[in-house]
Amino acid sequence: MAKKVVATLKKEGGVSYAKVIRAVKSEKTGAYTFREEMVPAALVQETLKK
Repeated sequence: MAKKVVATLKKEGGVSYAKVIRAVKSEKTGAYTFREEMVPAALVQETLKK
């Protein structure tokens, strides 16, 4: 039987993590690319302000 792969953000060491996805514009081509980061849930707002 095939198993389903479920993507979850688990608690590691008591800290929950969140995935932050940003659209970043390339200076060379002007096209948008997406940058993904895993950050602690408490630091999401601070990460988005950068």
